[in-house]
Amino acid sequence: MIRKTKSIRRPRTTRGPQRTGTIGVALALVGALALGATPAQAHDDRHGHGGGGGGLPTPGTPQTLATGLLGPLSLGVGDDGSLYASQNFGGSVTEVNRRGQQNVYAAAVPGSEISAVSTDGRRVLFTEGTPDGSSVLLQERDKRGKIRTVADIGAHEQATNPDGGVIYGFRDLAPDCAAQVPPEVGGASHHGEVYSHPYASTTIDGTTYVADAGANAIWSVDRRGTVRTVAVLPAQPLAVTAEVAAATGMPECTIGHTYYNEPVPTDVERGPDGRLFVSLLPGGPEDPSLGARGAVYTVSQRGKVSFYAGGLLTATNLAVSPRGDVYVAELFASRISVIRKGTTTPVPFAEVVMPGALEWTSSALYVTSDVLAGLPTGPEEPGEPGGASMLSPTDSARHRPTPTPTPEPVPGGTLVKIPLKGGR
Repeated sequence: MIRKTKSIRRPRTTRGPQRTGTIGVALALVGALALGATPAQAHDDRHGHGGGGGGLPTPGTPQTLATGLLGPLSLGVGDDGSLYASQNFGGSVTEVNRRGQQNVYAAAVPGSEISAVSTDGRRVLFTEGTPDGSSVLLQERDKRGKIRTVADIGAHEQATNPDGGVIYGFRDLAPDCAAQVPPEVGGASHHGEVYSHPYASTTIDGTTYVADAGANAIWSVDRRGTVRTVAVLPAQPLAVTAEVAAATGMPECTIGHTYYNEPVPTDVERGPDGRLFVSLLPGGPEDPSLGARGAVYTVSQRGKVSFYAGGLLTATNLAVSPRGDVYVAELFASRISVIRKGTTTPVPFAEVVMPGALEWTSSALYVTSDVLAGLPTGPEEPGEPGGASMLSPTDSARHRPTPTPTPEPVPGGTLVKIPLKGGR
């Protein structure tokens, strides 16, 4: 996978073709997005892009519900209105309710990543991955606070590797050209490898669906802990032009060929017609340099995967209303966009600084914002001396031949409520 700056997925434990999906803007862009911005602002609808028409609600004045979160990249809403946010970089699940906020679970192994939070009203589900990647578990917390391991997702990926037959990278290069493709941008080609990194989940009628950004797949897990592969998302083609080659370091002989990036699913939700909706990153740089290449796919109840909408910049999460409108968090566009029912074109709905997770209710959108705020950064690539991985700083440190001290992260993420007015 074409690699560029910071990674949304935990670095792999083995060497070889680089497969991490990148949220790739330089650190200067991250800083620019954060400077001088409020946690969230309702979108100015002067151009007719916002809510209020065609059955859509209008976003109201945002309200900050919680602060001091470290990498809140997934979110769940309970039946009683309680909110549960993962602090991916802090290794905990935080509950936010009328009494305030409190951590209700901390990772058993220091440095582990907590992600893919969802709830069905009785249980809070989340995944827990150890720093070395040796264990990736789906856990549940019941109303009494008891923790139980539901399933070993990592073991399922190890046993099945459903995208193992997919060829990523170039598929038609002559051997002499393939030899010129730098390994740091992904190499000429590779098959899907064994690697699990859950990113988000949704729990419906006792079944938890997990979007695994490492496995490029959607899993389902029932109450008994049986893991099944629901779908493998398709490789994302990128036509290599002269501009793309120059921007990514590809040799001139690759111009005119197609590079197949890994899809990197970032969320899964069920729509009113029973289909699953999946947001994904396109692999490679997700900054505007190669265009807005994020997308939404659907998965039918029989497992058929279909393209739904594109033109999204760093699609990190989504929510689907009962009406069928799809709201998408675009991290580096600093906005929530909506794909109205019956259309396939995303339009801006509300401005939110670096949104990460997103949940819809009949009265509000709940969004985590400033999700990268406070993370340790450095001028180098993630996983190299001084660099920082966006999903697990401690894990990237394993690849550093000469560890470089980095400052402790200062939690800066927020949880925001955007009231919805009118609409259906």
